[in-house]
Amino acid sequence: MRKFGKQTVVLVVLAAFSALAAADTYYLTEKAGWESATKSPQGDYLLSMSKIKQQMLTGTPSDVVAALEKLKTDFPDMAGAEIDSYIEAEKLYAAAKWDKAAALYKKFIDAWPDSILQPSAMERVYSIGAAYLQGQKRTFLKFIKISAFDTGTDLIRDVADRAGQAPIALRALTTLAENQERKEKFLDAYQTWSEIKDRWPTGQTGRDALLRMAQSQHASYNGTEYDASGLPSAAEYFEQYQSFYAEDAARLEIPKMLAMIEQQEAYKVYATGFYYERTGHPDVASMYYHKVLTERPQSDAAQMAKARLSDRTAPTVKLTLRRKTVNLTARFLDSWFGLAPLLGAKEKQDSQDTL
Repeated sequence: MRKFGKQTVVLVVLAAFSALAAADTYYLTEKAGWESATKSPQGDYLLSMSKIKQQMLTGTPSDVVAALEKLKTDFPDMAGAEIDSYIEAEKLYAAAKWDKAAALYKKFIDAWPDSILQPSAMERVYSIGAAYLQGQKRTFLKFIKISAFDTGTDLIRDVADRAGQAPIALRALTTLAENQERKEKFLDAYQTWSEIKDRWPTGQTGRDALLRMAQSQHASYNGTEYDASGLPSAAEYFEQYQSFYAEDAARLEIPKMLAMIEQQEAYKVYATGFYYERTGHPDVASMYYHKVLTERPQSDAAQMAKARLSDRTAPTVKLTLRRKTVNLTARFLDSWFGLAPLLGAKEKQDSQDTL
């Protein structure tokens, strides 16, 4: 293949000469400056390639393959291994053999990073990854259809890593984050929105990413039986958003969201105390109830905790076989909540009393 090298800037421009009431197409070379594409084989080749790139956006993959094959015929001295490599990938793409096509597009990008077809190859990898994220299945053993979400994630991240801060990188990461939310992978979505915020910290992109970080962290909370560590982070991001974009925050009812999170955090502490009360650990339950009253005195959970603390007239629960089983389960959950050392002595005494 004839090498144009870095001396040729592969840009095709349309220059209009009003005095002649006509238009001509030019390309830029390092040695000769702007040259007419109609006056050299190299210019004709670049012009044909530019038209094929446009066809990639509007035509079918089979049409693109036909156009590239014609390019090889028309310019045998210029269209060599680079075009052959792209045609091979495009044929696989046209046949919906997307895994193999994506692998060849990536090899093409590595081998010809300055190719005029490099952006088109990136678009193809992005489109395959996006299709997998949105539910397109992979074929296993020729007929078994399996989820390809993880494969789509890898392809989209490959595009984003290669593209840096180019528009396709933002499009790729946004597609990934939105589909992670759709799959209820909220912590993964939070990480992706955070990456977007780091790369594009200002403007509308930075604003939207901050809001989605808060929303994803909040959505990751599944209730009192699950980890609530995302709630403080969600509140922090909502507060940042409210501080930076007060008018928008009011429209989005961010203050109501912050009030909801405060209630959820309070109820999480109350529910932990109620669990220990149910499983025969009133002293630990009281500790959690008092924590709610101290830290969230205005919450609904604080009123519930106050009622539990005032109700100390209930008879002692007899340690039936069922209650013993509950207490064994409690020991496991004590370890989960990190309270085993606190309750160790009491559990030992309980065990001796029940033998």
